[in-house]
Amino acid sequence: MVPWLGPDDPFPPVERALGATSGAPGLLAAGAELLPARLVDAYRHGIFPWYSDGQPVLWWSPDPRMILRPGAFRVSPSLRKTLRRVLREDDWEVRVDADFGAVMRACASAPRHDQHGTWITADVISAYSALHRAGRAHSVETWLRGERVGGLYGVSLGRMFFGESMFAAVTDASKIALAALVAHLRRHGTEMIDCQQNTSHLASLGGCEIPRKAFVAHLRASVDAAPLPWDFDKTVLADLVVRAA
Repeated sequence: MVPWLGPDDPFPPVERALGATSGAPGLLAAGAELLPARLVDAYRHGIFPWYSDGQPVLWWSPDPRMILRPGAFRVSPSLRKTLRRVLREDDWEVRVDADFGAVMRACASAPRHDQHGTWITADVISAYSALHRAGRAHSVETWLRGERVGGLYGVSLGRMFFGESMFAAVTDASKIALAALVAHLRRHGTEMIDCQQNTSHLASLGGCEIPRKAFVAHLRASVDAAPLPWDFDKTVLADLVVRAA
């Protein structure tokens, strides 16, 4: 039985999440509210919300957990060529937090393979926008000739980044934003990006699965560290181009 969380109820231990043989592996709890303080508490414990309009707020902690280690990010020859062009041409920019809400809305409307609708509902946008105003959620955006053409957003606690979603309106635009984020996190000693669930796209970029126990242990050591700075631009991509050469 999945517990129902009232406003003041704590999360159950993540070990109580439904297992692999259930119909919803990783489902931990459900509730009625998605509040910023609840979100922060969730991420600190390896839990995230994922649900659709018309459903209660569903809280998940899957085992294993998909992550991306910045040091393991794969730069293919074609992506390396793209990053060099971005660095060389003034038409390309990487901006941080230029318009967080617009990035969320673009992610919400981006088509997904075998998926109808979106989990990025109006309530989700409102809650994460509140985290953004509090300095706990950020967007990394790819701009081409003054137009936002790709980006991503997620939550940052201490030396940990929890990725939420990406979008691309032109080829490789989301990869450019992710590459910039990876390079920035590498510079500041961040060892892990939470990717939540396994996808072939993330695996192709170097993502891998680790046991939930190891993921939660890493959180304990990283979320209370000094917060990351968020003032970078496309010049961080030079680190990856040199490393991949």
